[in-house]
Amino acid sequence: MFLAAFSLASAQTINIKGTVIDDNGEPVIGASVMIKGTLKGDITDVSGHFSLSGVKTTDKLAVSCIGMIAMELDPQPEMTIHLKTDQEQLDEVLVVAFGQQTKSSFTGSAAVVKSDALEKKQLTNVISGLQGEVAGLQMTGNSGSPTATPSIAIRGFSSINAGTSPLIIVDGAPYDGGWNNLNPNDVESITVLKDAASNALYGARGANGVIMITTKKGKAENAVVTLDAKWGVNSRATQEYDLITDPGQYYEMHYRALYNYNVRDNGLSAFDAHVTANNTLGKPASQGGLGYIVYAVPENEYLIGTNGRLNPHATLGNRVYNDGKFYTLLPDNWVDEAFRKSLRQEYNLNLTGGNNKLNFYGSLGYLNNKGIAYNSDFERYTARFKTDYQAKEWLKVGASLSYTHSDQNDVNDGDNLFLMASEMAPIYPVYIRDENGKIMTDENGKMYDYGSGENGGAKRPASMLPARNPLQANELNQNRTNANITTLNGFADITPLEGLKITFNGTVTDNEWNNTSKVQPFYGNTASTYPGGYISKTAYQTFTLNFQQIVNYTRQFDRHNVSVMAGHENYKYNYNYVWGDKENMFSYFGSDELNGAVKVISNGSSTSRYNTEGWFSRAMYNFDEKYFLSASYRRDASSRFHPDHRWGNFYSVGGAWTMNKENWFDVSWIDMLKVKASWGQQGNDAIGDFRYTDTYSINNVDGKVALVQSSVGNPDITWETNSNFNTGLEFEIFKSRISGSVEYFRRKTTDMLCFVYVPMSGGYGGSYDNVGDMMNKGVELDLHFNVLRTKDFNWDINLNATHYRNKVLMLQEDNKKNILDGHPGYVNGSYFYGEGLSVHTFRLKKYAGVSASGESQWYQVDESTGETTVTTSNSNATYFNCGTSDPDLYGGFNTTLSFKGFDLSVNFNYSIGGKAIDYGYMEFMTNPSNGYTGFAFHKDLLDAWSETNTNSNIPRFQYAVKDEDTSSAGLSDRFLTDASTLTLQTINLGYTLPKNWVSKIGLSNLRIYVSGDNLYYWSKRKGFDPRGSFWGATSTSSYSPIRTFTGGLTIQF
Repeated sequence: MFLAAFSLASAQTINIKGTVIDDNGEPVIGASVMIKGTLKGDITDVSGHFSLSGVKTTDKLAVSCIGMIAMELDPQPEMTIHLKTDQEQLDEVLVVAFGQQTKSSFTGSAAVVKSDALEKKQLTNVISGLQGEVAGLQMTGNSGSPTATPSIAIRGFSSINAGTSPLIIVDGAPYDGGWNNLNPNDVESITVLKDAASNALYGARGANGVIMITTKKGKAENAVVTLDAKWGVNSRATQEYDLITDPGQYYEMHYRALYNYNVRDNGLSAFDAHVTANNTLGKPASQGGLGYIVYAVPENEYLIGTNGRLNPHATLGNRVYNDGKFYTLLPDNWVDEAFRKSLRQEYNLNLTGGNNKLNFYGSLGYLNNKGIAYNSDFERYTARFKTDYQAKEWLKVGASLSYTHSDQNDVNDGDNLFLMASEMAPIYPVYIRDENGKIMTDENGKMYDYGSGENGGAKRPASMLPARNPLQANELNQNRTNANITTLNGFADITPLEGLKITFNGTVTDNEWNNTSKVQPFYGNTASTYPGGYISKTAYQTFTLNFQQIVNYTRQFDRHNVSVMAGHENYKYNYNYVWGDKENMFSYFGSDELNGAVKVISNGSSTSRYNTEGWFSRAMYNFDEKYFLSASYRRDASSRFHPDHRWGNFYSVGGAWTMNKENWFDVSWIDMLKVKASWGQQGNDAIGDFRYTDTYSINNVDGKVALVQSSVGNPDITWETNSNFNTGLEFEIFKSRISGSVEYFRRKTTDMLCFVYVPMSGGYGGSYDNVGDMMNKGVELDLHFNVLRTKDFNWDINLNATHYRNKVLMLQEDNKKNILDGHPGYVNGSYFYGEGLSVHTFRLKKYAGVSASGESQWYQVDESTGETTVTTSNSNATYFNCGTSDPDLYGGFNTTLSFKGFDLSVNFNYSIGGKAIDYGYMEFMTNPSNGYTGFAFHKDLLDAWSETNTNSNIPRFQYAVKDEDTSSAGLSDRFLTDASTLTLQTINLGYTLPKNWVSKIGLSNLRIYVSGDNLYYWSKRKGFDPRGSFWGATSTSSYSPIRTFTGGLTIQF
């Protein structure tokens, strides 16, 4: 009886309330507090609180949290539990090919960008969030279109003709849904794999690097609801060239060109040249004029005086009479009329939670991004649900489903909206105005000036595209696209034995894309081309299937750790495409269907298939967490090759040594020091389809089928192979206040795909073959500084830098018909592909200044004697090696500060060195000529050579008739400009309200923030923006970059 009473007393129960805190006394969210040996427990909330009822006093409480040292405690009615940080457990986990790996054991080269860095940027596509964040990753793309995506290169360029873009992996499977269709808010992290040790397991598709995107998943914690809402204003971020924008000054400039021509070439007296120039100004471009006079001048007076200045009596707004009506010719600012400030709004709602068995994540997203050009926008709806369930001790299953619907309108730029807006002289009207200067209207709204006589009989020069007004065309034309993307993923992890895991993983993606385009029949050139209107329909569907079977075995023997993986992957890609177009529409505004038009122009369909299959394996070993070895092998097949050459073998080996763990290592200020090296081979099958066989097109000849050969195939064509060596040093010093890495890489491409030219006498121009080699080698630096760290204040600085050089090592003999600077190779436009040179080498004429009479001069080399002279004939000038667009150094740097509830982050990216052709400046420095007038002038022309300004290096400015003057601004290294840039990419400032404040209104967290994106850039010349191309090409005809200012708030319940 006594023993029973004692047992009953000892097993009495209590109710517990407690708080879990960390090293700094801050609450630990999501800590597990379990009664040991049972499934009963609780998860700490946002305040670190937990509660348990009915706990026996004899029980033990097991308290754990990721990154913390687990504890076992006796239960007490009120408890404050202090969990300490587990430094070993905090070892960063990298998402690698077909699995995960701790950073300390990783022998390859990779970089990770986490969601908190992405959330500080206003992103339509998640890939843009990598800008300036990763050493070795180079990104171009300055288009401000709401649907624009950047181009990416990792550690240089490996091919001339094959694809150089990295492989995109989302949650373990190749992603084919389009970057704009993945909601950045759903992304947990992005891992960039850069060397063979990290991406050789992707075989056929890993040669150009791999970008692995991991989406968010549920956590074992109480359910958390997060709402993020942001509203922004987009504006044009283009820095305008220093152009002449005053209409009067523009007439003065064109007058000067005509005056100089008449004096210098025609020998007229100063007065006669003055009169002739004035009389020519308003004439058609074919006679040297501008076609428009927008100033009214008193009778018997000239627009431009003998001093070359605008007549002070001239008034802007010229009233003219034509075809029984009065009109007022008044210039407009085409840029102001073409662009607008627009609204960007985005809302994301997600729910996450779980327990020890079931975790879930669900999200809904909405984005509406209006473009700064009218009739351009992007609207996106996204939904994602992801869950995993520990069904049995030996079985874990999971699934995810994502859906995206998008609608977009794009500028239908057949009428060159951006080109005309940026290059139009400041004298031309956008609109037609009546005698009182009021914009006239018709049934379609404002009446636009098409430059073909409808505005008082005035006609624009041919160079300024008469019969076109892209502003109204963009308003009336249609280019609308909608897309639906569905991705379903499922996996099962089976653990029959300790350390053995068998994984089945399958992903299916269906991507449907539909476009409707219409061309208006009312005005300008399209009124005659399509008098009844034009409509086209285009649609494609891609269906992809990826299925993986993977076996992992991990075992620890004392201080020996072994991990072995083997698997199989099959990938199928199906593409179906249909199109059709018609003209003569029943109703232009009333119908968006082909059945609403009657005259068929064309229609058709096509289908393509692409399959890969691979068997792969990986082995990893480490001894005592000090010495690490890894090896991988993949045998891969691709349908892009002839059946006899479809299989290739790719492999890698790597090793690392953590020196600071040696007993003899005794340097107190070094916390971690690791050296690593890897070597391996990867394949590139991005060579295009059907290169291995002859292809034919089917033509209609008098109603009969005729086959016409389109290309000549090469059955022996095979993989481009990349041999990749990487070595580096990783370190942490001064109690991890400073950390980083330095890496050297060397990537050699063999069997490079080249188009081999043959004499046309054979009936075809050539075919593709594996006959080239290329090399990329360089150094990367990645540094992280924790400048100051206290309980309330933290300041971090991050910097990355990359230097690399690209070189073509070998070309096929038939492709070495030209020589540049001693290097054999061949010409491609303004570039030269030559042995010993970068693939981005410029082949241009060299500017030699101006002659004694002010004409442009270029260098000329006598091929027989080697003597260098100068010539005023552009056609006789010699081509030179003028350098490369490859930068000497590129990267990014950022800083983040936090103080109490405030946080600030600032991001820059930069590129130093390399060259780019400033095509815009070249256009604006060109002499007007017969039929080629009316374009904008750069103010540098005010300093052109003249008889009173003979020291200028700018050629004489005059109306051009002679070849020396028409080619004065011919393409040469005069316009090849230092492409160095510095971009202030992002500033984000936020404030998180104290928890005791927001808890009173039922919230667990509330952050308010403002941000600015693409704020400013510095370059060699105002208006010059070389950020849009790897090739050093610039353009005034692309969609202007945008700047976005945003305000938002993040709420958690």
